[in-house]
Amino acid sequence: MKSAAKDNRFLIVTGLSGSGKTVVSRSLEDFGYYCIDNLPAKLIPNFVDLWLEKKIEIDRVALVIDIREPRFLTDFPEVFQEIRKKASVRLLFLEATDEALVKRFNETRRPHPMTPRKPILEGVRLERKRLLGIRKMADEIVDTSGLNIYQLKDFIAERILRRKRRRTQAILTSFGYKHGIPLDSDLVFDTRLLPNPFYVDALRTRNGKAPSVRKFVLESSGTRGFLRELFRFVDFVVPRFAKEGKTTVAVAVGCTGGKHRSVVVAEELRAHLKDKGYDVRIYHRDLFK
Repeated sequence: MKSAAKDNRFLIVTGLSGSGKTVVSRSLEDFGYYCIDNLPAKLIPNFVDLWLEKKIEIDRVALVIDIREPRFLTDFPEVFQEIRKKASVRLLFLEATDEALVKRFNETRRPHPMTPRKPILEGVRLERKRLLGIRKMADEIVDTSGLNIYQLKDFIAERILRRKRRRTQAILTSFGYKHGIPLDSDLVFDTRLLPNPFYVDALRTRNGKAPSVRKFVLESSGTRGFLRELFRFVDFVVPRFAKEGKTTVAVAVGCTGGKHRSVVVAEELRAHLKDKGYDVRIYHRDLFK
């Protein structure tokens, strides 16, 4: 594998059909790149000139180009050498094993673009052979065989763009069941089994932010045991979400009205997750309803 250039502002992504170029393009867009799909090779030098002369207001750009462009195999090698004399351009080549590519085509029920009326494996092998020359030109060769879309995005961020892995963010929402469960929740916890401050006259009009309500909930029978099991479950689940590439986990904590128990428990969970090193945001959706 060739050493990577330091300048990542101009990337060209190519490789085998089904190897994940669309996923990489979308990931690069998330990282602030302006992505252009299948620009004809002959037009790339003109685009590079405009970019270098700052006649287009684009800081970082990624071109995705492959055999869908009719003259890609004949035009691109010469074009690439030409633009490399003008700018620091990195070429990423994506590939995967024959087995992985055939499986992906079968799952999407799409024919291979090089052999639409023949077995998929025949198209995979033919394309791999024809792209050998372009593969040798690549600055980085990425084998996507064992990567899901989240792992591939992390790979691009860490290996290609040299970015640190993002800390998992936990978004906590306290809510009232009578107002509906937050629709985007990954995890939902019900605190209605805990004693309700609503039935204490002195606490009814206050909310879970008040010290008196907080004390009532935390000192009530069963609350400490509930929190202990809640923390244990969250400590088990959230790292596994992160391992699968999920960088944001939405956790909803509910009670009847969303003013007392759910607020206190969500705040306790926030403190626990922050101690564990997670980036935490908290919203009390129904606090003032």
